Amino acid sequence: MRTSAGILLHRPAAGGREVLIGHMGGPFWAKKDAGAWSIPKGEYGPGEDPFAVALREFEEELGTPVPAADFVPLGELRTTSSKLLTVWAADGDLDASAAVSNTFELEWPPRSGRRQQFPEIDRAEWCSLDDARTRLVKGQVGFLDRLRERLPDRSPR
Repeated sequence: MRTSAGILLHRPAAGGREVLIGHMGGPFWAKKDAGAWSIPKGEYGPGEDPFAVALREFEEELGTPVPAADFVPLGELRTTSSKLLTVWAADGDLDASAAVSNTFELEWPPRSGRRQQFPEIDRAEWCSLDDARTRLVKGQVGFLDRLRERLPDRSPR
């Protein structure tokens, strides 16, 4: 089974909380919105510390270290039949419009022999938990529920 780890950054907002999610880069996701966003995360192998990987991948995919010091474990979810994702939540803030992701190489168009570079995350945005529920890939939505369960209500009254 493949394993990944990530950080779900959140911040206070009018009416509740917002989470930071990234739109997956590359030609397969370019014209999609619903179900085409992800928690910043990355794969790790045997012997690697999942939390250290989550911190590293956040920085690689957004171009900045996690702007937080306190982390709340949200546990693991099987996102597909072959992938297990472990996520931590952190209360922090950053300028999503300044995010700059690392890249991956892909033959595009298929069977063209031409290799192109694409960002892993082509943009990041803050959105409400309800909005994130429709935008995240299906297997990651459960982390939004876990975030709500584990954090005290910090919304303005």
